[in-house]
Amino acid sequence: MGTQKKKKKSKNNVIKLKTSFENKNLIHTTKLRTLLITSILIFLFLIGRIAVLQFIKGNSLKEMAYQQQAINQIISPKRGNIYDSTGKALAIGAQVDTITINPTKIVKNNDVDTKDYKEKVAKGLSEIFSLNYEEVLEKVASNTQVETIIKKVEQEKVEQLKQWMEENKITVGINIDEDTKRYYPYGSVASQVIGFCGSDNQGLSGIEAKWESVLTGTPGKIVSSKGSDQQEIPNAEETYISAENGSNLTLTIDLNVQSIVEKYLKQAVEENSCSRGGNVIAMDPKTGDIIAMASYPDYDLNSPYTPNSTLAPIYDSLSTEKKSEALYKMWANKSVAETYEPGSTFKVITSSIALEENITSTDKSGDFYCRGYEKFEDVSGSAIEIACWRANPHGVQTLRQALCNSCNPAFMQLGKRITAPTLYKYYDAFGLFDSTNSGLYGEQSSIFQNLDKVGPVELATMSFGQRLNITPLQMVTAISCVANDGILMKPRIVKEITNTDTDTTTEIPTTQVRQVISKQTAEEVKSMMKSVVTQGTGRNAAVSGYSIGGKTGTSEPTEANAHEGYVASYVAISPTEDTQIVLLLTLYDPDGKNGHQGGQVAGPVVSQMLSEILPYLRVPSDEDSSSNTNSSNYITVPDVRNKTVAEAEKLLKSAGFTTKTYINGDANTLLVENQTPKPGSSLSKNSVIVLYGQGSSISTSVTVPDLKGMNASEASSTLKSKNLNINTEGSGIVISQDYTKDEQVQEGTIIRVTLKQNLTDAH
Repeated sequence: MGTQKKKKKSKNNVIKLKTSFENKNLIHTTKLRTLLITSILIFLFLIGRIAVLQFIKGNSLKEMAYQQQAINQIISPKRGNIYDSTGKALAIGAQVDTITINPTKIVKNNDVDTKDYKEKVAKGLSEIFSLNYEEVLEKVASNTQVETIIKKVEQEKVEQLKQWMEENKITVGINIDEDTKRYYPYGSVASQVIGFCGSDNQGLSGIEAKWESVLTGTPGKIVSSKGSDQQEIPNAEETYISAENGSNLTLTIDLNVQSIVEKYLKQAVEENSCSRGGNVIAMDPKTGDIIAMASYPDYDLNSPYTPNSTLAPIYDSLSTEKKSEALYKMWANKSVAETYEPGSTFKVITSSIALEENITSTDKSGDFYCRGYEKFEDVSGSAIEIACWRANPHGVQTLRQALCNSCNPAFMQLGKRITAPTLYKYYDAFGLFDSTNSGLYGEQSSIFQNLDKVGPVELATMSFGQRLNITPLQMVTAISCVANDGILMKPRIVKEITNTDTDTTTEIPTTQVRQVISKQTAEEVKSMMKSVVTQGTGRNAAVSGYSIGGKTGTSEPTEANAHEGYVASYVAISPTEDTQIVLLLTLYDPDGKNGHQGGQVAGPVVSQMLSEILPYLRVPSDEDSSSNTNSSNYITVPDVRNKTVAEAEKLLKSAGFTTKTYINGDANTLLVENQTPKPGSSLSKNSVIVLYGQGSSISTSVTVPDLKGMNASEASSTLKSKNLNINTEGSGIVISQDYTKDEQVQEGTIIRVTLKQNLTDAH
């Protein structure tokens, strides 16, 4: 019993806790699981984030880091030059500089000094380059890495900047970077063909724009590093990536031929008050090479946004939108950017088709009859008469006579025989339905009626070149096909591409498109074109000593476009055998004072052009020069420069000339410094030679008179009264002169005139 009591007592000594026991050194299983899962999720998120940054955003982040850590200085490539076919530079890059600043480097030790320093820099730059001070200050005070102050700075201003920087001890923050400025040595010559560049040397018009990818090159750069403070790290390694310069272009244009056609085109447009200007194309039919192409009015390539003399009087009165339209029109190349109705020059194409299809022959007697008009029914069933250009009917004619007379009824009859489907087949073969793909800027294509819409009236008008629209380049290309024995060549404006880095040259090959008509047909058509000049309405384009084939063209506007006026044109080939040149002149809306017919208005101008172009191209003359009736009366002007004035006068008078002198001193001791005309010129007896002694200025105040309509004697007398000389070509009355009326020239200048007999129809 004693033992039992003892045990019970022991039990009563146990202490019971009313709160649960927590062991600080242990983690419950649930919490451990939660912690583990959270850790895994965080790890997976980090892995995913790294993957996104590495694989998805890696390139963009790398680029951002590069931009933040790198300083890139762009090296502009040199734009390729443009040359004519003889190697004369038409467009070159002149050395200029671009001025940039690094605003973060234009600093001083404290904010106040930095502010004053930036204002000083802004003031200096704005004064040197005549810029707005507030705008320059905004750039200088910015936080950007690089700001451009001015581009295309000439060397004189650069030297002024360098001197200012030296005087103000500025060595960092202002950069002078080498650059180029587009320069056109010949100003307005071939302006619509060459085109021009914008402020960043990008082509905006003409060849400059069309061949931009070849001319422009690829920029290079210099890459250096900067630290977290955005300052360049001194002595950091630089990476130099050289620029790939643009390639040079050699055009098919011959500057000498271009200058000749531009001179006479300008004269023709101004003399005939052609409200819509004019254009001319000269092509080598054997290659398709465009050796000259001009539109007038033209503009100065070195200041393309300055209105030309035609636009300037009204420019300021135009709205902003109209000003832009006017400038674009001024820049446009009429030869490819505008279409026109070719008129009777298109009869060459109709004739070629008829002969090729054996529908007629050149001299089949009584083949056509002109009663002065042809009758047709229009779509409404009403009768319509389409008249010949001449009120007095031509009567019975062969095809040759019809072409010489430019008889519309004869060609309407011929078109009806050919039929519209056959005409369209040949139009396509001549390339008249498609752009020529010449490589010229802004080239358009033709506008023809759909074949299923061609009725009797449309067929009739197409046969003599109206109510269809083509570009002048399409027209001259088709005529060149005839001149090239029936082989159509693709027009070519760029002859060669020269890589300026490797000096390797790639020639743009000539492209033969197809044989359109046979050689026999081509020879027959050229023979008829020669008759047009020797016997028909195209006589005014004749050139003594050369065989010329031609065709006149006069297209009248539709009633809806009556304000556009007539288009007078002339297409010529020379020589008629083994043709070396095809020339098309188009004059838009002549005022009618000299008529509006192509033979009257355009023919004499073509004669003037060819009379200078053919000798330059060394085309053999068909006649010995001694056969010229005037040649025996001509004397070669001797060189009397560096002789005493007295000695020179004696020498010239003994040769048969008269003299006029401008001297300040003794004629026995004073030397001749200049003479007009130049030595080697050919003049008739009693012509005047003007001599200028040392120190005497050359007079340019003589006004050229209007000689048109005069005979040779009257023209010679009129010129001599003004101390001017004359060279005559042909006989009859004066139809053209190489210096326009009211033009200012030097005394003694030779005025070349062309005389022709009155035109008659072919017989």
